[in-house]
Amino acid sequence: MLHHDADQVRAAVSPADAVTLLGDALRAGLDPAADPPRTSSPLGSGELLTMPASSGRCAGVKLAVVAPGNAARGLARIQGLYVLFDADTLAPLATVDGPALTGLRTAATSVAAVLPALRRGGAAAGPLSAVVVGGGVQGRAHAEVLADVLGQPGERGLARVDVLVRRPEALAPSDVLPPGVLGSVLGLGTAPAVSALARADAVFCATSAAAPLFDSALLRDDVVVAAVGSHERDRRELDDALLRRATVVVEDRTTALREAGDVVMAIEAGALVEDDLVTMSDLLTGRCPVPEGAVVFKGTGMAWQDLVVAEAVHRRAATSLPVPGEARLVAR
Repeated sequence: MLHHDADQVRAAVSPADAVTLLGDALRAGLDPAADPPRTSSPLGSGELLTMPASSGRCAGVKLAVVAPGNAARGLARIQGLYVLFDADTLAPLATVDGPALTGLRTAATSVAAVLPALRRGGAAAGPLSAVVVGGGVQGRAHAEVLADVLGQPGERGLARVDVLVRRPEALAPSDVLPPGVLGSVLGLGTAPAVSALARADAVFCATSAAAPLFDSALLRDDVVVAAVGSHERDRRELDDALLRRATVVVEDRTTALREAGDVVMAIEAGALVEDDLVTMSDLLTGRCPVPEGAVVFKGTGMAWQDLVVAEAVHRRAATSLPVPGEARLVAR
């Protein structure tokens, strides 16, 4: 059985490729509602998350462990492994590095979900100014996906990405921004951060916050926002006022009502109505027109996203191997 490490994941599927793969899967009829619910089990000093999914060609499950105490040890808080199977025989095909897969698919899902809104006005709208809140793995992943997608021919381009964190002295721009991307690392709540939020075309939140990160009154009327920091009902990154004035996009309504704290708490506060939620599928297939005004994507991360990207990683990486028997495992 093959193992695709982090380097192979990055070599096989670029950020822009991942955005296209996820969008194409939804446009081809993939139904996120078919995903079994994520399960969580206590495990040692943390928890084990299991996320299974299946398609016509493959099935798979992500095993992710969350160890809150790892930060003090200098280790990653979230670690894991993806196991890919043949859908018919259920023979194991490969394992995939879990953190690399998760970083890529999460940021790619965010950008795929809001790309129609980011494209409003076309290239004539000028290069996009973005803010990323959070300087961890997901913060960098979002900057990388934005830069790759908006740098493609015909896209509007990327002017800058400012990264907002609580301890800016601990990070240099090169720690969180890909080469060639302009931007600064700013302290959340400082005057420069407030200015960055006020001018931003798009804001991507990727933190473990339990309360709103900023006052949404700072944001433009046509701002595009993605919040992907948690999958828990009692945690949020955005305030009710933003969800009240925005079109709110989710991966799947049932999943959002079960796991998306920003959505759940806004509904409980009367700032949002369940029937007003728009799914990614609705938006990307054209069943829902591209909204005007503010757009918010609240993502919790779903198993279908892991499967779509993991299958592509395996197909592309395995067919480049010199061992014919191993390469043939992916062709069906």
